[in-house]
Amino acid sequence: MQQPEKRLVIVSNRLPIVLEKQQDSWHVSHGAGGLVTALAPVLRNRGGLWIGWPGTPDDGTLAEPITQASNETGYRLVPVMLTAHDIDTYYHGFANEVIWPLFHDLPSRCNFENEYWESYKEVNRKFAEVILETTNQDDYIWVHDYHLMGVAQELKKQQPDLKAGFFLHIPFPSPDIFLKLPWRFELISALLEFDLIGFQTNRDRRNFAQCIRALIKGARLYGKGAVVTVKLPERQVKIGSFPISIDYRQFVQQADTREVADCAWYFHENIGDRQIILGVDRLDYTKGIPQRLRAFERALEKYPDMAGKVTFIQIVVPSRVTIPEYQHLRTEIEQVVSNINGRFTNYGWVPVQYIFRSIDRYQLLAHYRCADIALVTPLKDGMNLVAKEYCACSLEKNGVLILSEFAGASAQLHNSALIVNPYDGENVADAMYAAFQMGGDERKNRMHKLRTSIKKYDIFWWVDTFIQAAFTKHLENFPIIEDFDYIAQIVRQRTKHGAP
Repeated sequence: MQQPEKRLVIVSNRLPIVLEKQQDSWHVSHGAGGLVTALAPVLRNRGGLWIGWPGTPDDGTLAEPITQASNETGYRLVPVMLTAHDIDTYYHGFANEVIWPLFHDLPSRCNFENEYWESYKEVNRKFAEVILETTNQDDYIWVHDYHLMGVAQELKKQQPDLKAGFFLHIPFPSPDIFLKLPWRFELISALLEFDLIGFQTNRDRRNFAQCIRALIKGARLYGKGAVVTVKLPERQVKIGSFPISIDYRQFVQQADTREVADCAWYFHENIGDRQIILGVDRLDYTKGIPQRLRAFERALEKYPDMAGKVTFIQIVVPSRVTIPEYQHLRTEIEQVVSNINGRFTNYGWVPVQYIFRSIDRYQLLAHYRCADIALVTPLKDGMNLVAKEYCACSLEKNGVLILSEFAGASAQLHNSALIVNPYDGENVADAMYAAFQMGGDERKNRMHKLRTSIKKYDIFWWVDTFIQAAFTKHLENFPIIEDFDYIAQIVRQRTKHGAP
């Protein structure tokens, strides 16, 4: 069957589903990461194709659940099959022991193993093969994130004229950090095979441009505005800043449901007449969770009138829990929580409520809705959508956002959030107290401005802006496709024979 034309093709490390084997059948659930949150509404409304690893080894039974998931999500899913060795060396190795810490300005945490680099190149080649098998020249290829920075280079070995865009969801480091990478020239050369490279902030784009100047002889940059051009000896590449956002209207609508309202009321009833300070993070050393908790401890020391009048709810979603470093981080967080509660707990009041588990969407929205203060203080973050989700769910406009200056979101939200240095515990403690004392009129004024900005520059604005820059197209150029038969055939063929 002939493939449809003008599809939007998303390529990422993982498919936006979670497959779990239950006895002899697969249970399929939808992913909830930042990339899925950002792109699923766009693909669902416009039709499209998503290529990625299904998250589990192939045992010959994946075709049916993936086809079923395609019909449920409203867009097509195509798997890239990876081996256990691939996952160990490409994903856990190069992506998460080299690129993740390096790009978050933590080179001391890097493990520069040459085997990791070789595996990274090989997996990027596997992704390129699947893309070439399942797309055509009229498709628009949009590759996402640090796992797949070499895909365009592999694609163009076979189709030199193929157009592909790339978006980096994490920060891009300054030259003094990036140049520590042993494969710095190879990686930046691979990135420059994309036709457009998107970053979260102007700072990230500027860091990338400086690395180009340092590594690529004869490269010149020209242009002004959000997108500039890199002129290379044989071709031109556009680089731009495109701050990612959320589906603002969907968050507002869901936060305004009876289920969320009842859940928020329940939380408030259990907390009592106290202000709620909320932190929501995945377990990761870049999120600054221990530093944030110690800043709260310092606030209770420095401002004793907060005692008994605030409750800090810290939600930590488990991640990479089998890795020793993350186990140590969890232990550290729990020790700090225990110390704070041991020092300050009084009858009827426990300062920190610590939740270490995943919570469902309605519980998350209820926490957002009832929180008086959101504490979003990563040590480094590409954007941090929690900050925007919290503001969207603050329906009464009485919340205060405390935001790290090293989160990408601070570039957009700095005028109305309380901006802090997460490494400065005194600064964060003072911001907590300022938020605690802030009057209702100032709260509403600040939150109104935050919500207005997020509503204007939502996820659809982000996607449309990138697509216009990459392909001179708009979202309306991607029609909805009704026929799923052709992709089901491809999935069956690939999984039946265990193809990579």
